[in-house]
Amino acid sequence: MKPTFKLTTAAILVAASLSACNGDNTNINDTKAASPASKVLTVQDAEKFLAATEKELVQLNTEGSRAAWINSNFITEDTSALAAAADQKSTEAGVRFAMQAAKFDSVDVNTDQRRKLNILKQSLVMPAPQDSAKSAELAKIGAELNSMYGKGNYTAKSGETLSLGQMTATMATSRDYDELLEMWQGWRTISPEMKPLYMRQVELGNEGAQGLGYADLGAMWRSNYDMSADEFAKELDRLWGQVKPLYDDLHCYVRTELGKKYGEDNVPQNQPIPAHLLGNMWAQSWGNIYDLVAPENADPGYDVTKQLAANNYDEIKMVKGAESFFTSLGFEALPETFWQRSLFTKPADRDVVCHASAWDLDAKDDIRIKMCIQKTGEDFSVIHHELGHNFYQRAYQNQPVYYQNSANDGFHEAIGDTIALSVTPKYLKEIGLIDTIPDESKDIGLLMKMALDKVAFMPFGLMVDQWRWKVYSGEVTPENYNTAWWELREKYQGVSAPIERDINAFDPGAKYHVPGGVPYSRYFLAHIQQFEFHRALCEISGNTDPIHRCSIYNNKDAGTALNKVLEMGSSQPWQQAYKVLTGNEQMDATAIVDYFAPLHTWLKDKNQGKQCGF
Repeated sequence: MKPTFKLTTAAILVAASLSACNGDNTNINDTKAASPASKVLTVQDAEKFLAATEKELVQLNTEGSRAAWINSNFITEDTSALAAAADQKSTEAGVRFAMQAAKFDSVDVNTDQRRKLNILKQSLVMPAPQDSAKSAELAKIGAELNSMYGKGNYTAKSGETLSLGQMTATMATSRDYDELLEMWQGWRTISPEMKPLYMRQVELGNEGAQGLGYADLGAMWRSNYDMSADEFAKELDRLWGQVKPLYDDLHCYVRTELGKKYGEDNVPQNQPIPAHLLGNMWAQSWGNIYDLVAPENADPGYDVTKQLAANNYDEIKMVKGAESFFTSLGFEALPETFWQRSLFTKPADRDVVCHASAWDLDAKDDIRIKMCIQKTGEDFSVIHHELGHNFYQRAYQNQPVYYQNSANDGFHEAIGDTIALSVTPKYLKEIGLIDTIPDESKDIGLLMKMALDKVAFMPFGLMVDQWRWKVYSGEVTPENYNTAWWELREKYQGVSAPIERDINAFDPGAKYHVPGGVPYSRYFLAHIQQFEFHRALCEISGNTDPIHRCSIYNNKDAGTALNKVLEMGSSQPWQQAYKVLTGNEQMDATAIVDYFAPLHTWLKDKNQGKQCGF
């Protein structure tokens, strides 16, 4: 995960009512204040605005990053207040920047200026209407929705009050049909009261987007990908079409195994899978049910967690090991400040946010990670992922502040995951963690584990925003919110509600990103991109193994190609960055098909004679 301090959604909603949309602002960036209202704006005005805004952004980002870091590592009321104040200040500026950038829509600026202006316009995830009362209302709604989700709990039949974390843990580990159903239903009792607020948020968000020149909020989100909103929607469907045959066979096999466990009366073999049986509160990834669907004789013969202990890896040695992956590619070692300022273990004397994240505090060389590292194989892979963010952040540090980001919002996560895909048995042997590479017969188990997380996620990653786009455009009306949600889940995932849902249910609200107003297509894109990046880097490295066995460790050619893309930041349309690495300007999901080819063959064999489909 890469934390974003630039105009975060929550901060935008909290502070939108304090923005300068009412025209009272006299900041240097306000073109109305700087010149007569009747003046026709020029290219020179745009350049002055962008130059002044860049200085302010640099300062705001540094202040916000430091405040957020302190708050995450020393959680007190005071540090929370300081972080909130920095967020508010950044958000007020962000609203102002977006509104001012929109004034230059009809000015014939150059390509670079237009790109910067569009970045300012599109940085607002939930734009406020240009009306102070409505802006205040939108801010209040956002805060209330976030609070409802954060405080959500369920009193179980046993009388125990359960948090989302406790219910999620039960969903991951329980194999009791009725207990799983209770947890699934219980969490969804928190969301119906969100619906009226969400309906109003949709109205206000649309009005804000229309004030910036977009048809609706969904069109604004889709316009953030260097192509038209309609083209982007078609592109996602095209990519999904490439992956769907693999997903369908995985779905068919998993449904069969779940039928064996829970009975075919509970898991009919010609219908969608009941959503509560897939090991996850939202059925978005299925890795927690690996024990129910694992192939026979799939044990690879080693346990990375045990091997880390046997080789005396502590938390620092784990990070040093991940760093050596990057230096083997030709990247410079991490700065000394990284080791002095990062958080690697959970302190005994204070509360911290333990969720793994990568940080860039000054857009120069002050990069850090924050993790409460566990000495496990999983965390060893996560560290490689997080350092992928850090090396990306450092690579684009010489770009203007507008371009100090990934080529599109899927790239940052994709780069981190691309690196993690190279943590293969071959790599583990090269660094001395295991003695022998298991033969290819053991690959099916490893691929199954990964497919349950990566492949199973993809239709969910696609449909969340498919639903929201229809809501924002008015195609799906409030009375049909829940019906449309489950229609899309059945269409894309082959997953159904385990019981009939009440007409007043608001199941989309039970997924954080919906009440939180966080766009979701980026996660789908990251899953596409990571496999294509991995395949391209393996080809550049001269790899001759199947791509699921490839590691680019110690290959300078792969490192040079990777660095070239990272250095671009978001300075060019993402298609140009894509072409540098893959040779193509269009995403291609066949890399996923190639990666999981042995598993797909195995699944087809297991599915012989079965009635697949949903």
